[in-house]
Amino acid sequence: MSRSIKLKKGFDIPIAGSAEKLIGACSYPARYGVKPVDFPGLIPKLNVKPGDNVLAGSPLFHNKVIPEIVFTSPVSGTVITVERGERRKMLEIVVERKGDEYINFVKSDPSKLSCGEITDMLLKSGLWPAVRQRPYNVVAKPGQKPKSVFISGFDTAPLAPDYNFIIDNSPASFLRTGISAVSKLTDGKVNLVLNGNTKSSTVLTDLPGVELSYFSGPHPAGNPGVHIHHLDPVNKGEVVWIVNLQDVISIGRLFEEGIYKPERIIALTGSEVLKPQYYRMISGASVSPVVNGNVRMGNLRYISGNVLTGTKIASDGYLGYYDSQVTVIPEGDYFEFFGWAAPGLDKFSFSRTFASSLFPKRNYRLDTNFHGGERAFVMTGQYEKVVPMDIYPMQLLKAILAADIDAMENLGIYEVAEEDFALCEFLCPSKIEIQAIVRSGLDLMMKEMS
Repeated sequence: MSRSIKLKKGFDIPIAGSAEKLIGACSYPARYGVKPVDFPGLIPKLNVKPGDNVLAGSPLFHNKVIPEIVFTSPVSGTVITVERGERRKMLEIVVERKGDEYINFVKSDPSKLSCGEITDMLLKSGLWPAVRQRPYNVVAKPGQKPKSVFISGFDTAPLAPDYNFIIDNSPASFLRTGISAVSKLTDGKVNLVLNGNTKSSTVLTDLPGVELSYFSGPHPAGNPGVHIHHLDPVNKGEVVWIVNLQDVISIGRLFEEGIYKPERIIALTGSEVLKPQYYRMISGASVSPVVNGNVRMGNLRYISGNVLTGTKIASDGYLGYYDSQVTVIPEGDYFEFFGWAAPGLDKFSFSRTFASSLFPKRNYRLDTNFHGGERAFVMTGQYEKVVPMDIYPMQLLKAILAADIDAMENLGIYEVAEEDFALCEFLCPSKIEIQAIVRSGLDLMMKEMS
């Protein structure tokens, strides 16, 4: 028995550059980067040094607090460098690919394994970080039993990839085997949430061992946090796990082939891409093969992920661990004198300030310009229009700024993640970095509850 939920709050940003449903040819890049900064709350400790040879599945670093959580190389080759930032913060470990050699983790049937055996397989292979938890939006703690698992079968972020297209071009057996493995991690339900606005792939609707739900409405209707809030809310002391749909496929490959190969289909999107389309890539791959010669001239922003929650990378930077999208848009490095006073036929505004609001179906070539500086953080009532959850976003943000633990608990901090407030940041008239505030609140709660 499936459930259907229609959301009214939210907003779809009309940005140009969606990917054509075509998988382009792409050669394997020479270099791959695994980034500890992709994993909030992680204290990494290196297992390798520059010059070491590794196989696909070899540990590169591990969690200092929970040593059994390891992060492994996506390819075989040589460790080239360990990039560090301020205070020697580890930013990325770069591996140069040489051949295709894999550590053999032994094929097995997850339906015949126990929860502990499946957990051990995921930990050793480096696929455990694919399992995240709410509260705190961090890598799940092995040994816990979540009350349920959530898998989102669609994404509503700007220019997000079409998961129906991805699934129809992926091995269905890997997906079924991955679901079988994930279902052993909980005594509760495995919730697969699909898009109620469109017809879903029959591969998804016919999957055994999952409970289907359908969400429709504007972004963030595809966010796991929204699904959890409406289907199985997280209270104090409870844990819910989240797994990305393409990571479920990688888990299935691990059990069917016995190797760690985090291959995924990514969407190259954005107004500055000449031929936006899909490509098969390995997680952590350099994006240079798909962007070189395929973008417009000019000063551009390369993003691993979407424009709301993605991470800025270089033109030869690396695909993030959880990302299935690369976006290229113009940099907003310019100043507009009295820009607010112009009619704005080519500008977009959530509040319908410009004359462009007369063309509601138009897509825009949006850039990174803030169109203003940080100012007083005041009540506007705008955030509530784009957060389809029964919380008070402004009050929660102020509780975080005040480090008021009790207020944060009462206002729903356990259910939210940074991405759930991304639209608030986009339309914020005060130009506040709201996602950073939410992350600081989650880190504070995790520290207090540990």
